[in-house]
Amino acid sequence: MHRTIANIFWLGTKELRAFSHDYVLVTLVIWSFSFSIVNVARSGVQDLHNASIGIIDEDHSVLSRRISGAFLPPYFNPPQAIDERDIDRLMNDGKITFAIDIPPNFQRHLLGGRQPTIQVAIDATAMMQAGIGASYIYQIISTEIAGSLARNDTPSISPVDLRVRIAFNPNLTAAWFTGLMEVVNNVTMLALILAGAAIIREREHGTLDHLLVMPLTPFEIAMSKVWANGFVILVAVAASMTVVIRALLGIPVHGSILLFLTGVTIYLFFASAIGIFLGTVARSMPQFGLLYMLVAIPMMILSGSYTPPESMPQFLRIVLQASPPTHFVSFAQAILFRGAGLSVVWPEFLIIGLIGAVFLGLALFRFRRATAQTE
Repeated sequence: MHRTIANIFWLGTKELRAFSHDYVLVTLVIWSFSFSIVNVARSGVQDLHNASIGIIDEDHSVLSRRISGAFLPPYFNPPQAIDERDIDRLMNDGKITFAIDIPPNFQRHLLGGRQPTIQVAIDATAMMQAGIGASYIYQIISTEIAGSLARNDTPSISPVDLRVRIAFNPNLTAAWFTGLMEVVNNVTMLALILAGAAIIREREHGTLDHLLVMPLTPFEIAMSKVWANGFVILVAVAASMTVVIRALLGIPVHGSILLFLTGVTIYLFFASAIGIFLGTVARSMPQFGLLYMLVAIPMMILSGSYTPPESMPQFLRIVLQASPPTHFVSFAQAILFRGAGLSVVWPEFLIIGLIGAVFLGLALFRFRRATAQTE
């Protein structure tokens, strides 16, 4: 065991030296975690589609039921009845984006000429969706109230004091969401590229044959590439979170960066395993690039970083529960946006670890077969 660990460590240092001399990959890493994030942070757009909404109906009047029934697809999912004490929990868990609290005696006070208050709580993790949704909610409620007042011959004069309280992103700044999600997406991209390129580089340079005649096992060779390339990405993420996200873009991080980096470390085993697997299938870097587009791009698009999961078909949402990128984006948003702790994200850490172990085992099996054929 001691010899195996030593071999993996020293082979990993060789990988780091080889990486430092590959100026194309070094430039790609620097670009991905610096200029790329700045560019994307200021250009991301999201539309409101099937947003999750909860209704706290304390009035139980005809008007409150009309307001509840006015939130319809494709903009909103059918509202779910919730209690006021559940708002924080459901928002912290990412179960609802909007919560509308209709107070007791709302319709009676409205018809009596008073100005009752409706409170709208918004999870601004999805910044653009939150901003657009707040405007839609105001329009829907105003329309229903105006219709109710018109039938009761009551003057239509701004009858409701609608107070919106936005959580996690009070100013609805797009860069807060798109910048951090670009970091998450680039972790997946770089993990696949670096691990796969390391395998192909060994084959193209002929050094894989040299390694196989040494007292080394395919497991040691593969694991050295996993830890070395994972280390590069982890350092790049830590530097990006400190220099680009916090200092340059001024994006606040509500949770623990150390906890986020722990999750990134777990996720890298899965992403590196996919990269190694693709590296054993492809025979050249152009082939690897084509395989990357077929595998990595769909994974990132369907992970929830570009499109909210509730906008996807139900069957696809169920299937994606077995996809580590989906859980990676979920815990990243929970930690970085909502300040979640280990007690909240540990189930996703566990799921990613278990699925990653399976894929790592498959990649190592494929790598052993590939090296056996080389021998």
